[in-house]
Amino acid sequence: MQSSQNEREVGDAEFMGLAKDEARARMLRKMLKNLARGDGRDPLAAMARDVMSGRRGIREAIDGLPRSESLEVRFETFQQRWDAMSESERLAAERESSQYLDEQRREIRAERETAGRPGAAPPRHRG
Repeated sequence: MQSSQNEREVGDAEFMGLAKDEARARMLRKMLKNLARGDGRDPLAAMARDVMSGRRGIREAIDGLPRSESLEVRFETFQQRWDAMSESERLAAERESSQYLDEQRREIRAERETAGRPGAAPPRHRG
Protein backbone atom coordinates (compact mmCIF):
# COMPACT_ATOMS: atom_id res chain seq x y z
CA MET A 1 0.00 0.00 0.00
CA GLN A 2 1.48 3.30 -1.06
CA SER A 3 0.83 6.48 0.87
CA SER A 4 -1.10 9.20 -0.88
CA GLN A 5 0.71 12.32 -1.99
CA ASN A 6 -1.34 14.37 0.47
CA GLU A 7 -0.30 12.24 3.41
CA ARG A 8 2.38 13.72 5.66
CA GLU A 9 5.78 12.05 5.73
CA VAL A 10 8.15 12.59 8.63
CA GLY A 11 11.64 13.96 8.08
CA ASP A 12 15.06 13.15 9.46
CA ALA A 13 14.45 15.13 12.66
CA GLU A 14 11.86 12.54 13.74
CA PHE A 15 14.69 10.04 14.27
CA MET A 16 17.25 12.21 16.07
CA GLY A 17 16.14 10.78 19.43
CA LEU A 18 17.43 7.36 18.40
CA ALA A 19 20.24 8.32 16.07
CA LYS A 20 23.60 9.62 17.17
CA ASP A 21 23.79 12.20 14.40
CA GLU A 22 21.95 13.62 11.40
CA ALA A 23 23.43 11.13 8.93
CA ARG A 24 22.26 8.17 11.00
CA ALA A 25 18.83 9.77 11.41
CA ARG A 26 18.63 10.16 7.63
CA MET A 27 19.75 6.57 7.12
CA LEU A 28 17.08 5.34 9.53
CA ARG A 29 14.41 7.42 7.77
CA LYS A 30 15.41 6.04 4.38
CA MET A 31 15.43 2.47 5.69
CA LEU A 32 11.94 2.89 7.15
CA LYS A 33 10.69 4.54 3.97
CA ASN A 34 11.93 1.57 1.97
CA LEU A 35 10.46 -0.88 4.50
CA ALA A 36 7.11 0.94 4.32
CA ARG A 37 6.85 0.03 0.64
CA GLY A 38 6.67 -3.64 1.59
CA ASP A 39 3.82 -6.12 1.70
CA GLY A 40 0.68 -4.81 3.40
CA ARG A 41 0.48 -7.98 5.51
CA ASP A 42 4.04 -7.63 6.85
CA PRO A 43 3.93 -6.25 10.42
CA LEU A 44 7.28 -4.45 9.91
CA ALA A 45 6.03 -2.74 6.76
CA ALA A 46 2.85 -1.65 8.57
CA MET A 47 4.94 -0.37 11.48
CA ALA A 48 7.16 1.58 9.08
CA ARG A 49 4.12 3.13 7.35
CA ASP A 50 2.74 4.24 10.72
CA VAL A 51 6.06 5.83 11.66
CA MET A 52 6.66 7.46 8.27
CA SER A 53 3.15 8.96 8.25
CA GLY A 54 3.57 10.33 11.78
CA ARG A 55 0.67 8.26 13.13
CA ARG A 56 3.00 6.72 15.73
CA GLY A 57 6.44 7.48 17.02
CA ILE A 58 9.18 4.97 16.31
CA ARG A 59 9.53 3.82 19.91
CA GLU A 60 5.77 3.29 20.25
CA ALA A 61 5.68 1.41 16.94
CA ILE A 62 8.61 -0.83 17.88
CA ASP A 63 7.03 -1.65 21.23
CA GLY A 64 3.81 -2.64 19.44
CA LEU A 65 5.43 -5.26 17.18
CA PRO A 66 4.61 -8.93 17.78
CA ARG A 67 7.51 -10.80 19.41
CA SER A 68 8.16 -12.82 16.24
CA GLU A 69 8.73 -9.58 14.30
CA SER A 70 10.47 -7.57 17.02
CA LEU A 71 13.77 -5.84 16.48
CA GLU A 72 15.25 -8.12 19.11
CA VAL A 73 14.48 -11.17 16.96
CA ARG A 74 15.71 -9.39 13.83
CA PHE A 75 18.90 -8.36 15.60
CA GLU A 76 19.52 -11.95 16.72
CA THR A 77 19.29 -13.03 13.07
CA PHE A 78 21.66 -10.23 12.08
CA GLN A 79 24.08 -11.21 14.86
CA GLN A 80 24.11 -14.82 13.65
CA ARG A 81 24.88 -13.69 10.09
CA TRP A 82 27.56 -11.28 11.34
CA ASP A 83 29.20 -14.02 13.40
CA ALA A 84 29.25 -16.31 10.36
CA MET A 85 31.11 -13.71 8.26
CA SER A 86 34.85 -13.83 7.77
CA GLU A 87 36.96 -10.99 9.12
CA SER A 88 37.44 -9.60 5.59
CA GLU A 89 33.66 -9.68 4.99
CA ARG A 90 33.08 -7.79 8.23
CA LEU A 91 35.67 -5.18 7.32
CA ALA A 92 34.08 -4.74 3.88
CA ALA A 93 30.64 -4.32 5.49
CA GLU A 94 32.03 -1.76 7.94
CA ARG A 95 33.69 0.16 5.07
CA GLU A 96 30.45 0.14 3.08
CA SER A 97 28.52 1.40 6.10
CA SER A 98 31.02 4.20 6.69
CA GLN A 99 30.89 5.20 3.03
CA TYR A 100 27.09 5.30 3.14
CA LEU A 101 27.09 7.51 6.24
CA ASP A 102 29.64 9.82 4.58
CA GLU A 103 27.33 10.01 1.54
CA GLN A 104 24.43 10.99 3.80
CA ARG A 105 26.56 13.71 5.43
CA ARG A 106 27.50 15.11 2.00
CA GLU A 107 23.83 15.07 0.97
CA ILE A 108 22.82 16.97 4.11
CA ARG A 109 25.59 19.57 3.57
CA ALA A 110 24.57 20.02 -0.09
CA GLU A 111 20.93 20.53 0.90
CA ARG A 112 21.93 23.13 3.46
CA GLU A 113 24.10 24.97 0.95
CA THR A 114 21.29 24.95 -1.60
CA ALA A 115 18.76 26.12 1.00
CA GLY A 116 21.08 28.98 1.97
CA ARG A 117 21.06 30.46 -1.54
CA PRO A 118 18.55 33.23 -2.25
CA GLY A 119 15.59 31.94 -4.24
CA ALA A 120 16.49 28.31 -3.63
CA ALA A 121 13.70 25.83 -3.18
CA PRO A 122 13.51 24.14 0.23
CA PRO A 123 15.44 20.83 0.42
CA ARG A 124 13.55 17.68 -0.54
CA HIS A 125 14.51 14.34 0.90
CA ARG A 126 15.55 11.73 -1.59
CA GLY A 127 14.46 8.13 -1.07
